[in-house]
Amino acid sequence: MRKMLLALFALVFMAGLVVAVDVTVVSYDKDKKELKVKEGEKESTYKITDKTKFTVEIKNEAKEANYETFEKRVTNPKAKNVKLNITTDGDTITEVKWKVGAGKGK
Repeated sequence: MRKMLLALFALVFMAGLVVAVDVTVVSYDKDKKELKVKEGEKESTYKITDKTKFTVEIKNEAKEANYETFEKRVTNPKAKNVKLNITTDGDTITEVKWKVGAGKGK
């Protein structure tokens, strides 16, 4: 019984480590590949790795994107309050998703 409870606790704990949240981009450092985001009032900094997956949603259809598309999105000086949905594992981002209007995101 004790082993079963410990296994259940470990499963719940591990599931809590990977979190998906909606955030607003504060800044992006191209050289360090660090994304500074704001969730509510809290600001956090996460790293982009080679394993990070990028997805863009156009008219409710998800399409795979690449790092260059992501970089253009977060560094565009015309874009204000860029919103992303990120999945994190510790201080690294494992997945980034964002929505665009019709005809955009190419």
